Amino acid sequence: MSNAAKLMTGITLVTVPTIVFGGLTVLGILTSGSAGMPGGPELTVAQYALFRAGHAHAGVLVILSIVVQVLLDHARLPVGMTWSARVAAPLAAICVSGGFFGVAYIPALRTVLYSGAALVCYATLTTGVGLLRSLRRPRPVADEVATAPRPVTV
Repeated sequence: MSNAAKLMTGITLVTVPTIVFGGLTVLGILTSGSAGMPGGPELTVAQYALFRAGHAHAGVLVILSIVVQVLLDHARLPVGMTWSARVAAPLAAICVSGGFFGVAYIPALRTVLYSGAALVCYATLTTGVGLLRSLRRPRPVADEVATAPRPVTV
């Protein structure tokens, strides 16, 4: 695993306790405080659904982000594009889950959710294309020299 992958995976793993805390908070809200954290505000049916979706997406996208970090080590991409995908993957988890939580209260925050969805698409498509590009091996330099036409000497 490259140092870049270790860095981004380490940063991403440090965020996992926030997902656990969020899960306990959602559980407390859904059970009116009988489980998880003490009960929070009363929510509408739509808000319940958005809270559940936000928490579920946070966990799944963090796992996907970690997988992407490892896969990018094997992708054939320019350095800048690799780094942008490395950053986009965990940022997508934050934006998508945060977007769901935000939309529960302020519908205009759906742009955060849509931005996160775009980041998921960017990170996964970039990684996928980079992996497909890595299947094509460039011709070794020695082959090019051996097959190059030799100058004719008279």
